[in-house]
Amino acid sequence: MTTSTTPALAIAATGLRKAYGDKTVLDGIDLAVPEGTIFSMLGPNGAGKTTAVKILSTFISADAGDLRVGGHDLAADPQSVRAMIGVTGQFSAVDGLITGEENMLLMADLHHLSRHEGRRASAELLERFDLTEAAGKPAVTYSGGMKRRLDLAMTLVGSPRVIFLDEPTTGLDPRSRHNMWGIIRELVSDGVTVFLTTQYLEEADQLADHIAVLHEGKIAALGTADELKRLVPGGHVRLRFSDPAAYEAAALTLGEVTRDDESLSLQIPSDGSQRELRAILDRLDSAAIEADVLTLHTPDLDDVFFALTGADRRAEQPADQSAARSAAQPKETVR
Repeated sequence: MTTSTTPALAIAATGLRKAYGDKTVLDGIDLAVPEGTIFSMLGPNGAGKTTAVKILSTFISADAGDLRVGGHDLAADPQSVRAMIGVTGQFSAVDGLITGEENMLLMADLHHLSRHEGRRASAELLERFDLTEAAGKPAVTYSGGMKRRLDLAMTLVGSPRVIFLDEPTTGLDPRSRHNMWGIIRELVSDGVTVFLTTQYLEEADQLADHIAVLHEGKIAALGTADELKRLVPGGHVRLRFSDPAAYEAAALTLGEVTRDDESLSLQIPSDGSQRELRAILDRLDSAAIEADVLTLHTPDLDDVFFALTGADRRAEQPADQSAARSAAQPKETVR
C-alpha cells in the first residue's frame, strides 16, 4: 500500500483581511506555501504585497484570518514566528556609517549570539556573499548590489527557515539582480522557504515555484508560471513565405488563419504545445508546402498581468528591466 504525504506548509493563511479606514487592502486572501519552495506575489503598486509581508512577518496585525508561519499561530505565538523568520525589505537596513562586519556583528548581538558564535557566523556569511574583502570598509562605500547582499547576509545571521524578501532587487543592475537570484536559489536548496514580492515579472518566472497575482485586495490567479500563462489567450504560430503560391496554398490548407498579404505571413491560433505544432507541420507536409520561417508566440507573465489586473504592466516596469527584457527575451521563438 502506497501513501502520499502532503508537504508541510511553511506559510498558511485563510481569510487574511486588512483595511485602513474605508480602504480594504487585503480582502480575505488564502495562501498555502510548502516548505522549501519559492512563493512569489505579484501585483501593481498599492495592491497590498508589502502589507501581506508585514502581517506575515508580525510587523503589523491582520484584521481577520487564520494565519500560521512554520506551524505557529501569528496571533497566539508571534515570538515563535519571529524566531524562525528573516525579513529583507525594499529599502536596505544596512547602517552605512559602520563597516560591513560591524553590521553583521550588530545583527548577531540582536540574535543573542555569543561573541564567538557571532564572529563565526559573520565571517562565514561575509565569505558566502563575497563580501570578505569589503568587510572592513564603511557600508556607505558599497555598491547597490553589495548593500543588498549585505542586507540579506544580515537577515541570515539567525538561520531563519522562512525568509520574506520584499522587492529585494529593486534598483539593481541586471548583473547584480542575476547574482541575487543565484543566492536565493541556494537558500532554497538548503531547505529555506522564500516568500518573494517583486516588480520584475521575469524574476518571478525564473525563481518561483508558485505565483499569486494580487489585484484589488484579492488573489486574481494562483499557480505555476506555466499554469498562469495558459490562462491567457493569444498564443499563435506565425508562418512566413517568400513564394506567393505557397502562401496561398498554405492559407487554403490550414483553414482558420489570419492573413497578412503584404508580408506573406499567416497566423494560426496555438497553445504552443508540441502536439499542435506537429499537427500544423504535418498538414503542410501532406500538401508539399514549405514555410520559410516559423515563429511561435506564447503569452508571458506580462500578458498574464495585463489580462488579470487591467493595467499595462510594461508602463510600470523600471526602465532597466523593460530595456533588458526587450533586448534579451523576445516573445517569439524562430523555428
